[in-house]
Amino acid sequence: MKNNFFLVLLISITAFSFGQNGPVGHLTIFSEDGDKFTLILNGEVINDTPQTNLRVEDLNQPYYNAKIKFADQSLQDVSKNNLMITDVDGVFSDVTYKIKRDKNNKTKMKLNYFSSIPVQPNFIPASNVHVIHYGQPDTPPARGGVTQTTTTTTTQTNGVNVGVGVNVGGVNMGVTINDPMGGGAVSQTTTTTTTHVEGGNHHHDDEEVRGCGGKYCMSGGNFSQALTTIKNQSFAETQVKTAKQVANVNCLSVDQIIQIVNTFSFEENKVDFAKYAYDHCTDPKNYFKINDVFSFSSSVDELSDFVQSRQ
Repeated sequence: MKNNFFLVLLISITAFSFGQNGPVGHLTIFSEDGDKFTLILNGEVINDTPQTNLRVEDLNQPYYNAKIKFADQSLQDVSKNNLMITDVDGVFSDVTYKIKRDKNNKTKMKLNYFSSIPVQPNFIPASNVHVIHYGQPDTPPARGGVTQTTTTTTTQTNGVNVGVGVNVGGVNMGVTINDPMGGGAVSQTTTTTTTHVEGGNHHHDDEEVRGCGGKYCMSGGNFSQALTTIKNQSFAETQVKTAKQVANVNCLSVDQIIQIVNTFSFEENKVDFAKYAYDHCTDPKNYFKINDVFSFSSSVDELSDFVQSRQ
């Protein structure tokens, strides 16, 4: 009989957990010129500290009214109504927008759509991206801390009274089940699991936003998914845009960059992405290896000149 009660308890917890979930999308905004900004969505300030590369996860509305204010007050604010988090079919996506300066007026800023990919479970952003979960405060985790989960179960005689304190999805929930048919001796069991956390997974305010030298590149599994997504794009231009989105929020090794470059058919696209990916490379000292993928010496010269200008 007791097993049945715990089965009911498990089902209740599971149903509660799933009830908290729904379709969500993610939004990444980056500044092409490294201008730090604060994002406001539907009147809510998202990041307390201005960033140059910001990712907002778990957005549950298809559209948001966005406003961007810059740390450099000489730059004009940017407003965009009905900023889309879904694709044309209404499916939540992982979208990226780019901030750039107007060619004719360097204080006038623009927010342009950059790219979009399907939402990927367990997607791990690069360490150079400031990540915020929508609806949660923008507070960087401490360098050291303790996360503690405690489950307490109490059984009494003259029937079974089971009380369980659990935390599901950040929501504290107490569940009590009474069984007039049960019996047994009085007992109480408390199980505590403690995990020590060194630093945070997403917030790296002490690191430079640009450049990936010395950091880890994408894991093999995540990179394979990204490469497949790039290859599945129907048009060359869309392939390049998707590849840039991947590079923008991840660190890549030279070998990974070579694999992406080899997916492009046109030489100009290969050069374009090779130049773009340089700032997101974990081992730029090996960038000369990319020269082998080009068909023309002029492409090699163009990339070499670019790399030299960045050093």
